[in-house]
Amino acid sequence: MNDKMKAVVCYQQNDLRYEDVAVPNIGDDDVLIQMDACGLCGTDIQKIRGNTVTKPTVLGHEVVGRIVKKGKNIANYALGDRVITAIHVPCFTCHYCNKGHYTICEQFRTNNIDPGGFAEYIRIPALHLKHLTHKITDDINDDEATLIEPIACCLHGLKQANIHAGDSVLVMGAGTIGILHAQLAKIKGASQVMISDISPYKLDIALKVGCDYAINVAQDDLVKSVSDITHQLGVDVVIIAAGVSSLLADAIKVVRRAGKVIVFSGFDNSPQITLDASRFFKDEISIIGTYSVTPYELPEALDLLAKKRLNITQMVTHHFSLAQLSQAVDLATNPSEQVLKVIIKAHL
Repeated sequence: MNDKMKAVVCYQQNDLRYEDVAVPNIGDDDVLIQMDACGLCGTDIQKIRGNTVTKPTVLGHEVVGRIVKKGKNIANYALGDRVITAIHVPCFTCHYCNKGHYTICEQFRTNNIDPGGFAEYIRIPALHLKHLTHKITDDINDDEATLIEPIACCLHGLKQANIHAGDSVLVMGAGTIGILHAQLAKIKGASQVMISDISPYKLDIALKVGCDYAINVAQDDLVKSVSDITHQLGVDVVIIAAGVSSLLADAIKVVRRAGKVIVFSGFDNSPQITLDASRFFKDEISIIGTYSVTPYELPEALDLLAKKRLNITQMVTHHFSLAQLSQAVDLATNPSEQVLKVIIKAHL
């Protein structure tokens, strides 16, 4: 194996460079995988377009690949094994981990795959290999495999929603994450699943994969639409799957008494909003934030894909080579384009 590989390095805002970097060295308890595919996540785009991470860096975390090198202590994996992994590992012993809040753990954000997924080769460190890495069979294709991590993130959020059979659910935002949430809400037993967005294209895909109602908020009033669908009761659960802070105020208006609002997306821009605070007391509503994924959701996500419980085919709209990552980001952020999920391939 050559000691150099291709990767896309983000040097500063909107400055992506496809260039030669060193292949990571692995330790006795690590493995090296060759990237087959890596999903382009909304958080990757936020980091490319913003200043939320230290640069230069290699981004990407929705990765699937094959083991091409392993440390001398690795017994449970073989060369050629096809695997998926995730991005952060908790310590399992701190105050937050002991309370089940694994993604708040101080260690959680300090470890990572090396480098990110937008590289030809990636080192999976020992902790990731132990807690986050799973073999996958060829029954799960590369597109499906890249979605295991985001599906697991959604499952982590839906634990907080505690959806019961017969519940009504509104998902705000019909991007990849929103449409995954909608499908998973159905699997969890929701009887009515609504999704809102301003894109007719994305809303149409949401209907094709099983949403009961699609609300175009550029044309129709959200509060009236939800009221009409639920016979003035409101929805049991609202999932905010778009990073627009004003959606939280709208969610409070449409959630049913004793209902829950799950804040899945970060509000990095204009986070200050005005809420109807009276609803917390008189209606016992809850607002719950949720972040990332723990090791416990990945097996469930893998099982759902293995059993073909989710419609992924309708969601993946574009493929780009690693060298074309910059073009992929431009397409994914262009509101005039008909695009949903973009997958980066090592080679096309």
